[in-house]
Formats: sequence, C-alpha cells, structure tokens
Amino acid sequence: MSYIKNPKIDGSGIVACIPQTGDCPYNCPDCFFQSGRSYLEPLKENIPNLPNPQGFTHQIVRVNDGNDSSHHKEDVLHATRIYKHKFFNTSKVTDLEGFNDPVVLTVNPGKNTDRKAHFLDVIPKNLMYVRFRTNTWNLELAREVIAYYNMRDVPVVLTFLAYFDEAVPKEHVANYMFRKRTLNAYWAITTDAWREVIREFEDNLLVSSCGKIEGERGKTSCRYCGVCLREYFATMERLYPWKG
Repeated sequence: MSYIKNPKIDGSGIVACIPQTGDCPYNCPDCFFQSGRSYLEPLKENIPNLPNPQGFTHQIVRVNDGNDSSHHKEDVLHATRIYKHKFFNTSKVTDLEGFNDPVVLTVNPGKNTDRKAHFLDVIPKNLMYVRFRTNTWNLELAREVIAYYNMRDVPVVLTFLAYFDEAVPKEHVANYMFRKRTLNAYWAITTDAWREVIREFEDNLLVSSCGKIEGERGKTSCRYCGVCLREYFATMERLYPWKG
C-alpha cells in the first residue's frame, strides 16, 4: 500500500500517519476523516497509512490525523515505534503518559464541542498542548478551558471548525461563509470573525490559533502555522532536558 500525503500539511515539516484500519469508534459529527471527503478515500483501500521512516527522516510524524491514537492504543504504539520524532492525537484522557512521546489532547471532542470539556486534575509531562474545537458560539467554554490550563502552564490551541452536514446557528451565520478549504468546501469562519475571536487572546502567550490566518484571507495549510513544531520541541525539551 503506497503512502498518501495529507495535502494540508505538505511543506510543514510534519507528515501524517494513521496506523489503524476501519472507522474511528468515536464518530464525531462532521469529522473530515470518515465523512466521505477525506484525502484517503476510499478508506478501505488506503488505511493504514504509514510513511516510510527512511523516506521522511527530517519530519515529525503526526500520529492520527484521522481516527484516535487511543483506539487500539497498543497497536498504535507498536506500529509507530519506528519513528524517532512523533506525537500522538487523542480525545481520551486515560493514561496519556503511556504514550511516552508528546501527546495532543482534544478537550471538547464530538458532541461535547459546545457543552463541556476535559479538565485534567494532573498534567502529564508529555502533554504537548490541549486542542479546543472552536466556533463563535462556544467561546464561553473556550474561556473556561483557557483560564484553567493557563493556570497550569499548558498551551491551548484553538482549532476553528468548519461545517458541512451540521447547520451553523442562524444567529452566527454572518460569521461563516461557504468556501473551499484544502480539498472541499464547507461553511467556515470568515477572517473578520476569526480576528474578533483571536483579538481577545492576542496577548496570551499560551493561546494559539491552528493556522496563521483563518478565513477567506488566510490558508488552512500547516505550512504557514508552525504551532505543532514549536510545541513538539518545547515538550521534548521538558521531557529530556539538556544536561550540558
């Protein structure tokens, strides 16, 4: 099976990896991975999708740009042992330290997006950042997450959601426009609305946007962002401090 690059992260210093077969059991609404619009369609023919470690020696491997690294976790760890530099993505809070390498935790996955979030009692050393699924109607929850993790010196990355099957609430329609992102068109946040959200947090060193500029005047490509590279190496420095 030939490896297929995720076009969104091309040129970013990161390559994507999905070790599992089959669907993700968490079935988040409007998930790009199993919506029929993924760059890996047809999924049955193209996953697992594992980069050759000899072909990508200077990149960091992002484990699970689709599916979840906690799904069949032992198999995921076994399949990715061949990569020196990697980080995992999960929405499950169980045994995050068991990943050993840096891990990104999505704190408000799926149906929890607008209602509640994970607030970890103990912060594992390998927590790279928490990812908050963001729209213009869940900002009160975003503020709670940011305040909580700021007090614990944990970076928060705001990932701005786009909608295809789900409807944008009518009172927020003006903040969204139907436009193409990487491969497909969605109802996605406008640049002006994105700037309004980011303005509130622009002086907060622990808050970042996933994407340098969102909206129709920006690009969704990871090439212009760099947040994951920065936080990966910051986490590795914490895990393996320089001894001199």
